[in-house]
Amino acid sequence: MSETGLRERKKQRMYQAVSDIAIGLFLERGFDAVSVAEVAAAAEISKPTLFRYFPAKEDLVLHRLADHERESAEVVVAARASGTAPLPALRRHFLDGLAAHDPVTGLNDHPQVRAFHTLLYGTPSLAARLHIHLERSETALAEALADDLPDALDARLAAGQIVAVRRILAEENWRRIGAGEPVEDVREAAVAAVERAFAVLGAGLPGLA
Repeated sequence: MSETGLRERKKQRMYQAVSDIAIGLFLERGFDAVSVAEVAAAAEISKPTLFRYFPAKEDLVLHRLADHERESAEVVVAARASGTAPLPALRRHFLDGLAAHDPVTGLNDHPQVRAFHTLLYGTPSLAARLHIHLERSETALAEALADDLPDALDARLAAGQIVAVRRILAEENWRRIGAGEPVEDVREAAVAAVERAFAVLGAGLPGLA
């Protein structure tokens, strides 16, 4: 591996290690009760170094979602290469996520996953920062859909609908599991909801179906 590749891997390990330490502290004591200085001390790095990696305190938590920002866009690009339309590919991807209990789909009742979800949505500043993540996801997806739709506005409108549908499907699963329903009891309804939601998307976005 090249020296550049080694540096990048080391950088990514640092991102992950510091984020994990911070999230552990936030889960234990609450986001607002832990200072950035305390996170830096626990990670054994200086505060300026921490801010080079994470410009805002909220980024320490949102880093865990960073890999998902381009996920839908990458699904569309890969599907195009194999001759599959965007919506069927995204539908299949979400169903596969349900089968794998991917936390992004909301169908996961692991205590640590639920604790992270509560931290994220129960902390106002984190919930607000999450909108930036969604906006980046929409932008990436719109760029990926540009070849399938007449103009940039159509691509943005389609991306916004798709991201919203994925978010609402996940939120419904989180809601039911949070209310005490077992994952296996939620799964069947979750799959049916995906089929219904993507059928509606397909009717409104025939160029992507």
